[in-house]
Amino acid sequence: MLDRLMAHTRNLSGTTELRWHANHASRLFMRKGTLLENTKSQSAGTSARVYRDGVFGFAALPQDDDAAIEANLAAAADNAALVQRPGAAALALPLTAPGQGSYDYRTKQKLLSANERVDVLRRLDAMIKAKYPSLVNWDLMLGSLAMEKALVTSEGASTYSYVPRATLYIGMSIQANDGIVELYDVFGGFGDIEDHFLDLDGIDARIDELHANLRAKAEGTQCEAGDHEVVLDSSVAGILAHEAIGHTCEGDSVLAGSVAGDNVGALVASEKITLGDYAGRGPDGKSNFVIHVDDEGTPCEDVTIIENGVLKNFLHSKETARRLDAAPTGNARAFAFADEPLVRMRNTAILPGTDKLSDMIGAVEHGYYFKRATNGQADWTSEFMFGINCGYEIRNGKLGRAIRDTTISGVAFDMLKTVTHVGDKLEWSIGGMCGKKQPIPVGMGGPALKCRLTVGGQG
Repeated sequence: MLDRLMAHTRNLSGTTELRWHANHASRLFMRKGTLLENTKSQSAGTSARVYRDGVFGFAALPQDDDAAIEANLAAAADNAALVQRPGAAALALPLTAPGQGSYDYRTKQKLLSANERVDVLRRLDAMIKAKYPSLVNWDLMLGSLAMEKALVTSEGASTYSYVPRATLYIGMSIQANDGIVELYDVFGGFGDIEDHFLDLDGIDARIDELHANLRAKAEGTQCEAGDHEVVLDSSVAGILAHEAIGHTCEGDSVLAGSVAGDNVGALVASEKITLGDYAGRGPDGKSNFVIHVDDEGTPCEDVTIIENGVLKNFLHSKETARRLDAAPTGNARAFAFADEPLVRMRNTAILPGTDKLSDMIGAVEHGYYFKRATNGQADWTSEFMFGINCGYEIRNGKLGRAIRDTTISGVAFDMLKTVTHVGDKLEWSIGGMCGKKQPIPVGMGGPALKCRLTVGGQG
């Protein structure tokens, strides 16, 4: 498809992007052995975006033939002209090196047939049914999303990518004295289904751990509401980095008035905290998402957002970079062919320190260890609230009873100043998605953190 787009580069004038984009998705859902969903879909088409005198014109069609490409280019130019601002010709976008290269990460394994994918779930279902007879329900969902793109620009960018991700969701329910208690885990990550789930033996230990945490939760207690010393496991630290810090530092959020805009150069976290948004597969090469060139044709660069506690940089598209007098960072991304690129995170993570998880727990006299966040939200002040569905009390430096579902909250730029320990292992959440106007795959990671924050529960 890249060759077809290249044939139209002679028609690209001014600042123009021409993109072909296909999303390939599949989903199988099984509940207690009954297959309830087995779907496969593809959404594909072409789009063009033209920048003229301070404004963009965009057009998209669900076709990829030459006539559709030419129609998109013409319509995008017309749309830019409709909202053209006289006298704004000096508002040129910053120039970048043109992104180049082909990045094809599709599996080298033999592809599973539709029936073989169902068999994966049937084998897993049979194992769970036999091994954990006390369950009242269990859900299995096997899904995949591969984003395939070709892009050319008037600045000379020419790139192709195929980036797959596969996830296996396992949810379990058990009867407690006061009702049904639920817990889930997600497996998989970067790559196709065949890269992760041909052999299920490798996830047995984690399924056992999921079941053990569920049984402990069924016998667990409610948290004491209030301000507490806590240890956040890596998955909770990852969603904190994404939701409460990353979003406030996206260029469009800064322009809209986020708290980050007034804090460049200020100490916003403990000096132990360094946080960035990374290209490739992150600083350790192990995240569940990869990107090399963004959807404006800009090569992706690592961005250090917070360095040793000090707020340093923001994430930019070409437009936000122009308006904030910065350099584009390769953060302009679109989820589907009919979407315009927005400023989006890629792989956002807090970098590891030197502390052991056991030492963090040992340093807490009366608090909590939170293992997993279910969801989260934050606003432009960096105030956040996350759900927690798995965790344990800490009493006198030792893990105690499991806890029931609760919430944690705070202001990230204040809470991060209370961090006293940063774990020595960087781990990534599986299957992270960001819902800012368009859903899009992201990587979220971090080490365990010891800090203080507000815990919901019984007063």
